[in-house]
Amino acid sequence: MPLVTDPTIIKKKSLRDLPLQKKRVLVRVDYNVPLDSNGRVSDDTRIRATLPTLEYLLRQKAKVILISHMGRPKGQINPKYSLKPLVEPLKILTRTSVYFADNCVGPMAFDAVAKIGEGEILLLENLRFHQEEEKGNSVFAKELASLADFFVQDAFGTVHRAHASTTQVPSYLESAAGSLLEKELKFLSALRANPPRPYTAILGGAKVSDKIGVVEAFLKKVDSLFIGGAMAYTFLKAKGFSIGDSLFEVESLEFCETVLSQAKEQHVEVILPLDHLIVQDIEKPESAQLTNDASIPDGWKGVDIGPKTLNVLRPKLEESKTIFWNGPVGIFEVGAYSKGTMEIAGMAASVAKKGTTVVVGGGDSVAAVEKAGVAQDMTFISTGGGASLEFLEGKDLPGIAALPSI
Repeated sequence: MPLVTDPTIIKKKSLRDLPLQKKRVLVRVDYNVPLDSNGRVSDDTRIRATLPTLEYLLRQKAKVILISHMGRPKGQINPKYSLKPLVEPLKILTRTSVYFADNCVGPMAFDAVAKIGEGEILLLENLRFHQEEEKGNSVFAKELASLADFFVQDAFGTVHRAHASTTQVPSYLESAAGSLLEKELKFLSALRANPPRPYTAILGGAKVSDKIGVVEAFLKKVDSLFIGGAMAYTFLKAKGFSIGDSLFEVESLEFCETVLSQAKEQHVEVILPLDHLIVQDIEKPESAQLTNDASIPDGWKGVDIGPKTLNVLRPKLEESKTIFWNGPVGIFEVGAYSKGTMEIAGMAASVAKKGTTVVVGGGDSVAAVEKAGVAQDMTFISTGGGASLEFLEGKDLPGIAALPSI
């Protein structure tokens, strides 16, 4: 079922609204991708997500200049975070010439831009090798802008950061949203506005404190809220259950109590794990056991949800018309502790194929659906974990606010 069209959906000027033929176009992408031990890209999801924008620009015979960050080099040059390993994957995916410059500003960048031809791509080195990027420095942004005729923002994963390349560059160049950013705004705006009901949200991950805003927002929007992962142990402790040695946040207990109380008042069903997979030592998965109920004995810690929980969640997802999922419900990186997350991925894929709108909210959830082999079945996979959550909270994201509206 398609998302309901709503007038509150944010609409920004599109790259298709700009005269980009044979022009130099600076494109902010989010190529913060994982590399393997050999320094090769191990997951090209974020690169592939930008292909509609790149292919459009190449058809316009534009000179495409890509800027991105990788990792947290803290304003210092660090070969570990170089974007150079992305050149070969980009060549393969775009089937065109891709060049690389060892700096994103200065003579090296200017010379590289001067040498690329129409319908070719230049990838500039990591923005965060310059501390001015994260500081939102306008002089640095002006240097970046001087490389091009137009600016396209296609890095949804960074628009919640007030950095030079996201908020300052549009001050110096005529700007627009890329195809990926447009798609993110379409799906996430609809979730924030008026999604088809019943609407179920699944939140996992480690910390309640990281998701206070989005939990509060969901209490006003969803019919059911399932909380898994380490977050669930804080909620269970707030309800008086024993959680053994499981991770929890003592500073978030009062918030959890408030959420549970407000949910009742607002007729939102909060679903917490009914059983768990537990271990005494995370490094020894062979010792794992299932609990009979929601309590975890002393000396043990939770690492995944159990079958009783999945049996309750399954019909809830099957009856939902909209589902948003952010965060794994266990330590899914370890095969022995991944069943809950993989089962939820399978359930979500199954209902998506039947017409339910299923939006996966970036971060580890993307890795989970990729690992489960069902990414292609989801209605939409957001490329920004933190950005998608902040957007759904109702926040105005600075990188989006900096672009002209239509």
